[in-house]
Amino acid sequence: MKANIIRWIILGASISVIGIVVTQVYWVRKAFTLEQREFEQSVKVALFRVAEEIVKYNQGTFPTENPVKMENGNVFFVRVDDHIDANILKHYLVKNLAEAQINTDFEYGIYDCSSEEMVYGDYISQDNSKSAEPTELPVYKEFIYYFTVRFPHKAAFIGNQMGIWIFSSIILLIVVIFFSLAIFIILKQKRLSEVQKDFINNMTHEFKTPISTISISADVFLDSKNDSKPERLRKYANIIKSEVNHLNNQVLRVLQMAKIDKGDNKLAFIDLNLNELIKEAIEGYQAKVEKRFGKITFKENTQANIRADEVHILNVINNLVDNAVHYCEQKPEITITISKTEKGYRLDIKDNGIGISKEYHRRIFGKFFRVPTGNVHNVKGFGLGLNYVANIVKGHGWKITLESEPGIGSTFSIHINN
Repeated sequence: MKANIIRWIILGASISVIGIVVTQVYWVRKAFTLEQREFEQSVKVALFRVAEEIVKYNQGTFPTENPVKMENGNVFFVRVDDHIDANILKHYLVKNLAEAQINTDFEYGIYDCSSEEMVYGDYISQDNSKSAEPTELPVYKEFIYYFTVRFPHKAAFIGNQMGIWIFSSIILLIVVIFFSLAIFIILKQKRLSEVQKDFINNMTHEFKTPISTISISADVFLDSKNDSKPERLRKYANIIKSEVNHLNNQVLRVLQMAKIDKGDNKLAFIDLNLNELIKEAIEGYQAKVEKRFGKITFKENTQANIRADEVHILNVINNLVDNAVHYCEQKPEITITISKTEKGYRLDIKDNGIGISKEYHRRIFGKFFRVPTGNVHNVKGFGLGLNYVANIVKGHGWKITLESEPGIGSTFSIHINN
């Protein structure tokens, strides 16, 4: 399936899910609002009945206007225009709120007009296990004889009445999570597919040149006319040997990465002198660098004795020097420095190559990753070298960092804990 089709499918599915979520949120809010209005109306009706019963008990006159006023949605003031007995009030409140199915905690207080203060009454818990510290109930200045009722857990009570909406929201949340997970897996598989495709393209290009060279060299050997020219045959034999070694190294590199992935790559730690390893690596690249009129400068540290795997650390240095040579479009100038640090040593390999943009610094050590160059394959490799370097450095308990800018060059630093 084409990448554009996948993108459009994911975009369409994402918009659909977002639309469903927005719709769900809208209806949940609307349902909460309706439940809130129903709660407030039920409370007003219940408190209206309480006021009627208190007035009747006192044999007084019922107010001509609606005696129930609401403030902030959870505080209600009830006017009775007469003396209020606290015990009678509590009885009527519990009875009428229960009949209205307002099964949530509440607290009440009675206004004392002589002191012009609200006298706290009690906190009524539905399960009789909760208790609360007396709170300061608000005063309603327009009434003289009245009581106040407050519902501290109004929002939780309304939420409990919305069971079906909460259940459907949880189901929707689970669907969104699984959808997001599916999108993540699809994108990951797509990326892996692209990586696999790039790897095959790079491998084809990498093997094509040496195979062609070996084929031409073999034709020279098969040509009987060349029997009298041993020097020419020796030359082509060396070419075959070189290209076969190159192919063998590439195959070994792939196999090494497979071992690292499986956890079968055991490191053999021995005492080493880092200077000697670097000199050995430089010797293998000196001729190639001088052929391009470049130079390798080594600033050694005679005390750089470390404990490491000789073969793998040599491969790490070779990989970094090889990259410094190949990714240079001018005369390669490579500087290798060993410096002492608090924890051990730092090995810097600096070059004047093409450099790497900051956007790729984090990804450069990933498996099969190569800095995009379009369809141009001007540098050999599978994108395994730096991933191998990072894994070996990590396996030693060390750290590798990169400083690089396009057109200026790169500096790979290995921080060695001795």
